[in-house]
Amino acid sequence: MVAFVTSLIVLALLVMPIFALMKRRPVGASLSWGEAMFASTYVFMILFWVYGVVPHQWLTWADNELNWRPDRILVGPGEILDQLLPFTLTYLVLRDVIAAGIYIVALGINMAMFSMWQGRGEREEAKRKALTEASTSRYGRPLVKKAQA
Repeated sequence: MVAFVTSLIVLALLVMPIFALMKRRPVGASLSWGEAMFASTYVFMILFWVYGVVPHQWLTWADNELNWRPDRILVGPGEILDQLLPFTLTYLVLRDVIAAGIYIVALGINMAMFSMWQGRGEREEAKRKALTEASTSRYGRPLVKKAQA
């Protein structure tokens, strides 16, 4: 359990700087070769961690400490739920479903973060455009004449 929880904490610590960089990095800024290599290595490390280490630690914890083996039956013959579920569900199946859930949630978060990174300047651009459109006419002239002192 300690290794699984630690892997989740390390994952959170690896992802947190991306949100700070997302607010700070300008949209059209060019990237040097060194910055691109560092960023690609960092993202590869995060993807390796989330798709490799975290599921491995879950499977190791479920196999060893939780003792979720194929001979331990969660729902099966002779149970009250036998009429509703006419199949045998073991803890091993539950372990694999949770591991698949880790992959599915990670993929969803991965796509959401890529989308957030790609659209990081759209909100400020929309605010600036709305402010500009509200204060000028269709011809680009100011709508309100400024008071003379």
